[in-house]
Formats: sequence, C-alpha cells, structure tokens
Amino acid sequence: MIIVNDLLYGNVELPLVFEDLLASPALKRLGGVHQSGAIFLVNPELNHTRLEHSTGVMLLIRKLGGSELEQIAGLLHDLSHTAFSHVGDYVFKNKEENYHEEMFAEVLMNSDIPDILKKHGYHLDQILDGKFPLLEQPLPDLCADRLDYTLRDSIHAGLINRPAAKLFLEHIKVQDERIVVTNEEQVDWINALYERLNKEVFQLPLHLYANQQMAILIRDFLRNGFLLETDLFKDDTFLLNKIRSIALGYEAIKAIKTLKGYPAFLKKGSSLTTKLRNLKAMLSI
Repeated sequence: MIIVNDLLYGNVELPLVFEDLLASPALKRLGGVHQSGAIFLVNPELNHTRLEHSTGVMLLIRKLGGSELEQIAGLLHDLSHTAFSHVGDYVFKNKEENYHEEMFAEVLMNSDIPDILKKHGYHLDQILDGKFPLLEQPLPDLCADRLDYTLRDSIHAGLINRPAAKLFLEHIKVQDERIVVTNEEQVDWINALYERLNKEVFQLPLHLYANQQMAILIRDFLRNGFLLETDLFKDDTFLLNKIRSIALGYEAIKAIKTLKGYPAFLKKGSSLTTKLRNLKAMLSI
C-alpha cells in the first residue's frame, strides 16, 4: 500500500498497483512537467505539475466510486504530454490541443507501464480500448479531468481557496455514469469559476505571451535540428537546460522571463490560437 497526499483529498491510502505506477519513470517524468506550460516563467505561482493533476484525477474518480481500472486510466491519461504541456500543441499548431492524445498509445506502449499493469492483472488494451465515462466527457459536460484542473488550477492561480473547492466536492455525485451537481448554488459557482479560469488564467495576455514565445522558440530549434521531437518527451528541466546551453537559447529564455518582448506582443496581439472552452455543469437533486 502507498499513502499519497493531495491538496484536495488529503492523505489517501492506495493499493500496490498505484505504488508501482507512481514509482515508474513514465509517471515520475510528469512530476517535472508544468501543468500550465511555460507560464511559470512569468508567474512563479503557477508551478504545479501534470503529475499533481493526474493524481488528483485518479483520486476524484476513486472518491466517486469509479472502478480501479478507471482510476488507473485517470492516473495515466496525461502520460504523453510533452514538456511544457500544451506548449507542445502550439509548437505543432494543433488547434484541438490533443497532440498528447494522438501520441498516447505510442508513449504508453514504449514505457514501463504495460509490465506494471500485467503484474497486477491488467492488460494494456484495457486502457487503450476502455470506455471511462467518469474520466472523460465531451465539452461542456463535467468529467474528472475537467473538474480537477478547474479546481486545482484555480487554487494555484489564487481564484479560490481549498475550503471552497472542498465544499463543491461535497455536492457532486454520479448519475447515469455522469458527474452531476446536487446544489444549484454550486452549479452556478463551478460554471462561473470555469469562465473566470479561462479569462483570468488561460487567456490572460501575460500567460499567452509566455506560452507563445516558448512555442516559437521550440519550433525554430526543431526546424534547425538543434532540438529533436524526442526531446519534447523529456521533462521541462531537461528541455530548458538544452535550450539554454547555447547563447541564442539562453537569451531567448531570459527575454521571456524579463518580459522583454511583452510590450510588442501586446501591441501586435497574440498569434497563439487556444482551444475555446466552456462548461455547463448539470443540476440533479
């Protein structure tokens, strides 16, 4: 057994399969991938990781009574995110922001995860071909993935505090394999919070600037051969160190952190196209 500590769920004891998964290099890598991409370079408060989010998704599915298999799927769902998370989508101009989903099977199969699953009586195909309605739903429905990053990102961004998030979690349940909210005030609260998160975090000009500049930098270095696509499947520290190992890269990262190009960015406007998101939580008494 393993005990994990989470800012929303506290100390939770988990079966051995999760201990082995969390000890795997594939998942440990996510501990070095920032959830919000390159935003931490200009806003150090937003420095939480893909591993924290993935663990939170798994714990939320567990809280809602989801199967152990769906909990495993929740923990693994972001395994194929590149360094700097969705910056990878912007590098490859992936408008649906699903580059990690396109790479999921390949990354998963080439990791140590299949052997761990086999050890505990599961098979890789159960993850690749499984249907996990608590984990994922199309926009604008609630699901564990969308709900966790809404609450978690909002806490780290200072939009809400932990008691408010925990109060909301007391008013959700599963109905017909969907996550629904049992209190009308909380429905309005989560829908409004999602709108604020988009406006004040995801679409904030300063944050768009950091992610756009990082994407342009990585794209240019991929084109000239200095960076390889495989480098994107390391962690943020590896990629940053490689970029900063040459003078051009060092100065470019410094420029992002010191907002050297920000006034021109504001005047010109962002060329970064991010996915439009909305949320419509459903009430069920």
